[in-house]
Amino acid sequence: MNSPEPHVPETAFGKWFLQTNTWKVHVLERAIKDLEHLIPDRQPAYAVVADVGCGWGYSLEKLNDRFSPQRLIGMDIDPEMLAASAKEAANSEVQVEFVNCSSSRLTLPDDSVDLLFCHQTFHHLIDQEQALREFFRVLKPGGVLLFAESTRRYIHSWIIRLLFRHPMEVQKSAPEYLALIRGAGFHVSPKSISYPYLWWSREDLGVIERWFGIKPPSEREETLINLVASKPHPA
Repeated sequence: MNSPEPHVPETAFGKWFLQTNTWKVHVLERAIKDLEHLIPDRQPAYAVVADVGCGWGYSLEKLNDRFSPQRLIGMDIDPEMLAASAKEAANSEVQVEFVNCSSSRLTLPDDSVDLLFCHQTFHHLIDQEQALREFFRVLKPGGVLLFAESTRRYIHSWIIRLLFRHPMEVQKSAPEYLALIRGAGFHVSPKSISYPYLWWSREDLGVIERWFGIKPPSEREETLINLVASKPHPA
């Protein structure tokens, strides 16, 4: 995609949807709970926690409560989102540092983050490989990446095409995202991967199962991937 921008901005509908209870409960909270259980050798606290693509800031209090950081950083390329996140953090009485930057050009030092959270941000990014290189760079050896993403199958569905905007040609399947993350140098245990098939990630919004009791096929192209990756210690 020939674009001077490192991402495709969200639509007005998309920005509205990110403020709904559906997003907060069924998308964000569900993902964080899933990711938390996938962390190997879960520590009681992580000193520096960064949220890449913090949006409206609803993740910040959740990350603060779960991981007890001494330093919590919210990053987003959109100044409007950062302003909204700052307001949300103030209302929640959570101390957060905010950084206006692209995911592919993080303005953080090397080896400075213990836990990096990237939730439903990657499908907006054009240079996904560079973003992963940045994630790897800023994480400390042994640091963890919490990655929750929608796959190509979901982003290419008719309802998402209608309501949202994305760089369509860079979208990836669940196996492709996994390979991309491992190819960037991260270690991902098979036990730290989840493929939730939630009602909102289906083209019919789960109507066939909820209304008619017809279960989805066990063999399918996944619409979501959640995983926890770690930056290996130097040999």
